[in-house]
Amino acid sequence: MVFGVTMLEAVIFDLGGVLVDWDPRHLYRDLIADEAALERFVTEVCPMSWHRRLDAGESFAAAIAERITQFPREAALIRAYDTGWPRMFKGQIAGTVDLLSALDAAGMPLYAITNFPTEKWSEFLASYPFSQRFRDVIVSGREGIIKPDRRIYDLAVRRFQVRPEHTLFIDDRADNAAAAAAVGFRTHHFSDPARLEAALREAGLI
Repeated sequence: MVFGVTMLEAVIFDLGGVLVDWDPRHLYRDLIADEAALERFVTEVCPMSWHRRLDAGESFAAAIAERITQFPREAALIRAYDTGWPRMFKGQIAGTVDLLSALDAAGMPLYAITNFPTEKWSEFLASYPFSQRFRDVIVSGREGIIKPDRRIYDLAVRRFQVRPEHTLFIDDRADNAAAAAAVGFRTHHFSDPARLEAALREAGLI
């Protein structure tokens, strides 16, 4: 099994944007009728720079309380970031989940590295059975490290006991894929299931 000229021994997946469709807009479109107001909320009130604190392990209670002090008029909408969390998911990305299943059936060792809040992880596992196909998952909120910090990839090498040059890392963010490549991983910058499938078939992995 090769990817380029490299024999592959394992595959590491990202979750959000690759295997599941997650976006705060899925929730807030039901709560904010005006599109411009919606964009202001997700880019200024609860932007991704703030969300990354949750991914790094900060509690929802602390992060939300801090945000409410800055935007008291938006308190109810900010609290919905916690209470409405499941509605930020629009379901799994079926094509990629099928590829995950095919790799598993072929005997490929599967792992994941995800930027994800600790408090919501058990809920995710219960909601998405495909997660049971992974031999291990590094959850950023548990480790206090988020992609693209090099330390999370170094941790993956140690914990998964993989050789980066023989391991494929799949992520929808170019910066995350580039950081993995800098550690020595083979990488695929995910854009859609069809393109990933073509790459995997060309490599003889499925």
